[in-house]
Amino acid sequence: MKKATGASLSAMMFMEYFIWSAWYVTMGTYMKAHLQSDDIHIGAAFSALAIATMISPFFVGLIADRFFSAQKIMGVLHLAGAVLLVMATRVTDNQLFYWVILAYSLLYMPTIALSNNIAFYQMTDPGTQFPWIRVFGTAGWIVAGWLVGTLGFEKSPDTFYLAAGVSVALGLFSFFLPHTPPKGVQEDAGTGMLKSTGVLFKSRAYVVFFIAAILVCIPLAFYYGFANPFLNEVGMSNAAGKMILGQVSEGVFILAIPFLFNRIGVKNMLLLGMSAWVIRYICFGLGYENPQSWLLYAGIILHGICYDFFFVTGYMYTEKKAGPAIKNAAQGLFTFATYGLGMFIGTWISGFVAGHYAVADGHLWRQIWLVPAGIAALVLLYFLFFFRDEDGSSKNISQ
Repeated sequence: MKKATGASLSAMMFMEYFIWSAWYVTMGTYMKAHLQSDDIHIGAAFSALAIATMISPFFVGLIADRFFSAQKIMGVLHLAGAVLLVMATRVTDNQLFYWVILAYSLLYMPTIALSNNIAFYQMTDPGTQFPWIRVFGTAGWIVAGWLVGTLGFEKSPDTFYLAAGVSVALGLFSFFLPHTPPKGVQEDAGTGMLKSTGVLFKSRAYVVFFIAAILVCIPLAFYYGFANPFLNEVGMSNAAGKMILGQVSEGVFILAIPFLFNRIGVKNMLLLGMSAWVIRYICFGLGYENPQSWLLYAGIILHGICYDFFFVTGYMYTEKKAGPAIKNAAQGLFTFATYGLGMFIGTWISGFVAGHYAVADGHLWRQIWLVPAGIAALVLLYFLFFFRDEDGSSKNISQ
């Protein structure tokens, strides 16, 4: 791959995830400040992205991959998305805001797959080259969070304007990305996922893991939907800027995964990831009375273990169990189940729980955070007692 191509792909990834971070992390805080939203409204708004995650593979597989060059349709989607991001700032009704966010999410989520398709098509050695390209996406997420926090945008519509501006830039930039032609007629996403289900679900161990992956997204939804409103409510200054420590830890801990696979095995990696969810929410529940408490920072930094040791490991375990013939469909199935179905359930549960513990001057945060801590603990116990990988593929996934 040429250096110029690598540079353009890196810029694409940087802007792709910058856009998501700029509006998504602080959306709950914005909704409370400008729409006087209750917690159920916030949970519903975050569920929009989960719905889009479930639908987007079918859009990409049935339309984008068959008829359009990936870079061109990505450009159109980001330009149209910028309009909806600006429109979101004009809305004053919670119901209408939900529909605008859902419409935007339906445009944005397919661009994740499209950006990956563009990158992989240009690579001569994807296994080596893709991580170095994708890391710029994490950098974009971090920079966006730092800017939102530093500029004091957390409660401001400027978060959406910032995302819209970069969306326009990426939309225009996409038309100059390396050509990625349509793949033509191929097996649609639904058929592929059904086939992968038939193969993967022959393994009892994978069924146990699959159920755990869906359930652990419930505590994940609590973090995505309510961590920023929580930190702002308890008085942490520049909460969005400090939350990027979670992405920094994500980048650090992902480097540890290849070394730990051979030493402790995938089952123990997954258990560590689930244990981190329990500890994170206990930290939030105990540290909420002091906005400078080390417990709050620990809860943020634990994001690296929470995400990498469960979700990154989970993607790799899925690929190992699926094999090369259906690995792409299997990854789509795992994403559909976790960031789609699991997050959809989690966003609604988190909204109702936060609403239940809302009081006149804020929330009973200790009680709120004990709920996802308890759910994560139950998932941990379920996985610990029922996961038995009969073929040993969880012991050394790198082989």
